[in-house]
Amino acid sequence: MHDPEKNAGKEATRDASPGLLASSDGAAEPKPASHPLQVISWMVVNTLATVFTNKAIFSEPMWKQSQLTFASIHFLTTWFILFLLSRSPVGVFVPRRAPTLHLIPLATAMCFNVILPNLSLAYSTVTFYQIARIMLTPTVAIMNLVLYDQGLPRGAVLALIPTCLGVGMVTYYDSIPVGDDATKTTSLLGIIFAFTGVFASSLYTVGIAGYHRKLNMNSMQLLFLQAPMACFLLLFFIPFIDKLPTLGHVPIRLNKGILIIMSTLFASLVNISQFYIVAQTGPVSSTVVGHIKTCIIVGLGWAISGRPIGDKSALGVVIAVAGITSYSSKMLKHKRMKANGAGVMAAGKN
Repeated sequence: MHDPEKNAGKEATRDASPGLLASSDGAAEPKPASHPLQVISWMVVNTLATVFTNKAIFSEPMWKQSQLTFASIHFLTTWFILFLLSRSPVGVFVPRRAPTLHLIPLATAMCFNVILPNLSLAYSTVTFYQIARIMLTPTVAIMNLVLYDQGLPRGAVLALIPTCLGVGMVTYYDSIPVGDDATKTTSLLGIIFAFTGVFASSLYTVGIAGYHRKLNMNSMQLLFLQAPMACFLLLFFIPFIDKLPTLGHVPIRLNKGILIIMSTLFASLVNISQFYIVAQTGPVSSTVVGHIKTCIIVGLGWAISGRPIGDKSALGVVIAVAGITSYSSKMLKHKRMKANGAGVMAAGKN
């Protein structure tokens, strides 16, 4: 999650956890009144529901080939929920306008940020999908170093080494074909989509902070504008790329359309509630929430994959999670030291 404090734009691009909702420099975010534990629980539950609902949908071959349609439905629903939140008497935020041409690159990045990870989920196990997303951290760090000459403390850099090693181990062992049909594995397409999705999400994470500063908008105002634009852009490509399913191909044992509706609502609520996590609890708690979600999703994904506990990819999972947890701890400590140093300097001038 992104740091909502002053100079959040710069700090946001250094953070490893991406999201559609990032805080801005120029616009104040409203403070929700709900208890932090309620907000965290809400976010975790909805994230879990989104991942596993989408996985159930993508298990159907027809829906696996309708990624643009799937994403456009999510974007449109997100916009509609934001529209309701902006109306009286709710009035969570006030919509603002921005030049359309300014938003096209961001809306395009938003499309890739959603579609590529969805494709990864469609062609890989839930465990690999979630572990691969950890690579957002070193990718964002490299982008910040190349684009903005922003380095990392030595301890954080060292923590990324086992992180990358663990992800590599999971990638290798999770993709090895097995003779048991009950054991799910990751395909080559799943690996390709996973890491191209990581690149797209990292680019989106690094770039979105600049849009907040440039347009002087808060998170909801910006998402309210870019979501319908992303949906509109996808409409041009859906007839040529997607293979639209019939209602009869919705996963069995469920009423027609129920999973799609659930997935759409869950994804929209996750997009919106990400902001509340940061605004309500701050960067430390939101980082912990991210790790909790990773562990729960990986654990549940492992349980449904049919793999034994002794599988070698389990070691990669442990190493990757331990590495990213260590990285987060060192980065939070580094930020506190910088904040304390700036406070001491300010006190000395007074």
